[in-house]
Amino acid sequence: MAQSEPFHWLGRVLRGAEALSFVAVYVGGAVTIASVLLISFDVVARKFFGFNTGGADELSSYAFAISTSWALAFATLQRANVRVDALYQHLPIRLAAVLDWISLVALAVFIVILTRYAYEVLHTSLVQHSSANTPLATPLWIPQGLWVAGLVWMCVVLALMLARASAALVTGDIVRLQAICGVRSAQQEAEEEAAFGERIIKSEAS
Repeated sequence: MAQSEPFHWLGRVLRGAEALSFVAVYVGGAVTIASVLLISFDVVARKFFGFNTGGADELSSYAFAISTSWALAFATLQRANVRVDALYQHLPIRLAAVLDWISLVALAVFIVILTRYAYEVLHTSLVQHSSANTPLATPLWIPQGLWVAGLVWMCVVLALMLARASAALVTGDIVRLQAICGVRSAQQEAEEEAAFGERIIKSEAS
């Protein structure tokens, strides 16, 4: 623990980023639920009353893209991203830790490239004053801007994770490195599922 003392501030910043990402996930979830309700209302109104709200499908597609981009950071912080670990679980712990770090670097490179091209799409829409070819004629920079913002936040979170993971790798803090970017064990996943089930039971009992 003493080895990682100089890097404790990175841990605090990363926890703050996780808290913000948690809020973003809830907001994204609320937006997704709102889009589902809008589509449901649109279907019912078209079926029984012969009219529709117009643009429900368009707005729901924006909501899906935006909520997905803002959920990426929290999913990564929770190590919920899918990784193939058939060989990983049989490797020596230090080699596995190095591979964890490499996988985080690879993910960061991919997201940075994706964000760059996403920004180019946004920039083109801004310069050309592009709008959707739909009845709503939505200025495309609005949904695209929110979408790109989520990707930028993902880049920020990955930079923090990579800095903390690199510090842990240099100081030999393998446990912390695995906690940041390692593959979750079957036991950890089972414990999380058990805790989630316990919360459901308590909420139903109350």
